[in-house]
Amino acid sequence: MRIPRRAALSLLASPAFAQSWPNRPLRIIVPFPPGGGVDLTARLLSEPLARELGQTVVIENRGGAGGVIGVEAMSRAPADGYTLSLTGAGTITAGPHLRRLPYDALGLAHVTMLVRMPFIVAVRSDLPARTLPEFLALARQGGLRYASGGPGTSQHLTGELFNQMAGVAMEHVPYRGTGPALNDLAARVVDVYYGDPATLALISSGQARAMAVTSAQRWSLLPNTPAVAEAVPGYISENWYGLAAPTGTPEPVLEALSAAVLKVLNDPAARQRFDAAGLHPAPMARAEYTAFLRADTTIWGRVVTAGNIRITD
Repeated sequence: MRIPRRAALSLLASPAFAQSWPNRPLRIIVPFPPGGGVDLTARLLSEPLARELGQTVVIENRGGAGGVIGVEAMSRAPADGYTLSLTGAGTITAGPHLRRLPYDALGLAHVTMLVRMPFIVAVRSDLPARTLPEFLALARQGGLRYASGGPGTSQHLTGELFNQMAGVAMEHVPYRGTGPALNDLAARVVDVYYGDPATLALISSGQARAMAVTSAQRWSLLPNTPAVAEAVPGYISENWYGLAAPTGTPEPVLEALSAAVLKVLNDPAARQRFDAAGLHPAPMARAEYTAFLRADTTIWGRVVTAGNIRITD
């Protein structure tokens, strides 16, 4: 017998359902192809979270539209706590200012921030500029092209913020994820990439150089690399990834999920693995995280408006 939708929703919200959750595998959608920091974050989280919940956690990569396709797929899944997705500025806090989203970004069931870290301003290995002041001078001459993992991503907007604050006009070249952008940086097709920690491998191999980082101060993983703010006062753009579930996911399930994720991210062994990858755990209680999302939405709204950016898919 088919259960009416209203009855099914009532069943999901019942205490008995919440107490039995989870009783089957969970799926985490990564809204980008393999090979980037978002994908790595999900994979570092999945194993300890599976142990904590006593269920398998399956990773599914579903890229496209700067992460929007993957988050949309999550938003349309049953609101039962078994389908989640990673999120970021491009899909949640900046996205609503850039395009008409197929989901209510702030209305999703946001669980917690997972990690945060600076972007690495990585340049092609043969770029003539060797120092940050030289790089700024070269950028002001015009002609430089910067890559991102897609239009509307936090990488795109970090580059736009740099353009606005540094008084330069580097051309944005969007890719379909971090992997393709890194490949073209290594191949010297583009000049600059605002990279997540996946860029560190390219730098260590000599296929790219770290020109700066976008945190307010220098970053522990690249201590000899200056912060952009040393040459562009006040500049800061931190990258972050969060975890979300479909709107309407039962509150007891969200609380159980949040508690499990926070326990994982606060575990010293797990933190060490994340930190070593340049992905610094930043767990927040759900109310604190919601407040952060609203503030971040305001910040990126100003950048989008100032740059007159609009994305049409």
